[in-house]
Amino acid sequence: FYAVLLIVELLNSAIESVVDLVSPDYNIYAKRAKDMGSAAVLFSLLLALVLWLTAFADIFFPY
Repeated sequence: FYAVLLIVELLNSAIESVVDLVSPDYNIYAKRAKDMGSAAVLFSLLLALVLWLTAFADIFFPY
C-alpha cells in the first residue's frame, strides 16, 4: 500500500508545481488546489494506517 501513498504524494507535488508555474501570485483557486492535494495525501496516509491496524489487530488486541 506504500506504492499508493507514494503515487498520491507524487501527484500532489506535480499539482503544486503546475499551480506555482501557472499562478505565481496569490490566488484563492491555487490555494484550494494545493489544499486538496494535501488532503488527498492525508487521507491516503490515514487509509494506510487503518489498513495496517486492521491487519495487525490480532497482535494489538488479542481475543
